[in-house]
Amino acid sequence: MKKALFFLIIFCACISGQSKDPDKILDDIKKSYGEIKDYQVDVEIKIDVSFLKVPDTKAKIYFKQPDKTHIESKGFALLPKSALDISPTSLLKGKYTALFDHFEDYEGIPTAVVKTIPLGETKDIILTTFWVDQAKDILRKVEISTKTSGTFSINFKYDDKTKFQQLPSSIVFSFDVGKLNLPKKFSGGGNPDKADEKDYKPQIGRVYINYSNYIVNEGIPDSVFEKPVESLKHKKK
Repeated sequence: MKKALFFLIIFCACISGQSKDPDKILDDIKKSYGEIKDYQVDVEIKIDVSFLKVPDTKAKIYFKQPDKTHIESKGFALLPKSALDISPTSLLKGKYTALFDHFEDYEGIPTAVVKTIPLGETKDIILTTFWVDQAKDILRKVEISTKTSGTFSINFKYDDKTKFQQLPSSIVFSFDVGKLNLPKKFSGGGNPDKADEKDYKPQIGRVYINYSNYIVNEGIPDSVFEKPVESLKHKKK
């Protein structure tokens, strides 16, 4: 009982120093990530969808502020582009209303939960929810609700020993497979029934992405981002 009370006091002390101002919370995130001018990183991608057989994939990702991304892929990977774009600035583009929701102990880490609602005409996103670790100004989880692809989430893991702790060591991208409307050639006829049917039940698919060999703020020429997506397997050694 004493131990439980002790940890409760520690947790309350942690969240007492956190801000409830949603705009400040998100601005601090953008400021923190703004320290990353560019990076390149190797990724390993594993797709876990029951009716899909997709081999694990390797790729190299290049990023440059504010929103330039180039991918060199070693094979095919079926996943939404959002899973490869880990920049908070991409999720916080345009005008939006930010609302503080609550504090939450997420996987043992005190976080502030903030929701954003896009203003004006938007293409797809209805609502985005952020779990923010204010002690480090990093994202621990993001959940995005869309008009056409349902709701999906991104869970972030970090290596505390690295210099740039804003960059994750791995993420897990979870989504409702039935909302993706996969072509039959990929689903093999196993794609779940459409989401608007009465007996529809969500089928969660996951994409696991591990990041390694970050090269950060070393400079990347703009010409890299003018190339089409390139397959590494066709490169000459």
